Amino acid sequence: MTVTIDGKELAKKIRANLKIECEELNKKEIKSKLAVIMVGDDPASKVYVRNKSKACEDVGIEYEEYLLDSNISQKELIDLIKKLNQDNTVNGILLQSPIPSKLDINEAFKTIAPEKDVDGFNPTNVGKLVLNQDTFVSCTPYGIMKMFEEYNIDLNCKNVVILGRSNIVGKPLIHCCLNKNATVTICHSKTRNIKEIASKADILISAIGKANFVTTDMVKENAVVIDVGINRTDNGKITGDVDFENVKEKASYITPVPGGVGPMTIAMLMNNVIKATRRQKGMKD
Repeated sequence: MTVTIDGKELAKKIRANLKIECEELNKKEIKSKLAVIMVGDDPASKVYVRNKSKACEDVGIEYEEYLLDSNISQKELIDLIKKLNQDNTVNGILLQSPIPSKLDINEAFKTIAPEKDVDGFNPTNVGKLVLNQDTFVSCTPYGIMKMFEEYNIDLNCKNVVILGRSNIVGKPLIHCCLNKNATVTICHSKTRNIKEIASKADILISAIGKANFVTTDMVKENAVVIDVGINRTDNGKITGDVDFENVKEKASYITPVPGGVGPMTIAMLMNNVIKATRRQKGMKD
């Protein structure tokens, strides 16, 4: 029988525990604050930022928002990040992507202080992940690993295939899975025989942004299928990368869209902000 992984319910449980932790910090007069920077007026980014604001409110994390004009200069963006680095009341800094192409997002990520890099994109934190050292992990991969943990899905000796090599999901996931002793294959737009490779996966993770790309002939019997994709169809319906209704008959575990990976991403951001706060105050995680 296929198990549908309920990311919404798991995220709710994580956020409830974080709220208790936040209340305990408040009793010690320790406030936790997240600063979010958004450049331009990308509609999807507005939705994501609004969801992050609401999550902070629910957990008890103070929230500060910087909405910058798309014509802002690189220097102005970097100067703002440096200012937030120096602000002792700010525990976490998040730069919402995408940003206008004229700006160098890699320089911006590099400027965010590693100890405040709650999105896990500073090269220092990326390097620590590669070396299997304790660090801030990008929130979507972190959420996926928490799902595996919650549902007792063991990656040891498993064949994991990841579809998509983005810096946000695919690349960090490689190392998250390697660090759990999985054998990892990553496929992308230049990969040949994707269907053949995917069909051999014990655990198949799709993060390519193509509606219903993963079909039953790409899925091994009883495979674990994780759908990271969020796509809007012509009729306005939100769907993932996976042909859910058909693939669920073949998978052992599967995530739905919506209600799967998405809620976990924001929950793990909240987790990283609390973690950053504790570390900056010299407390144990």
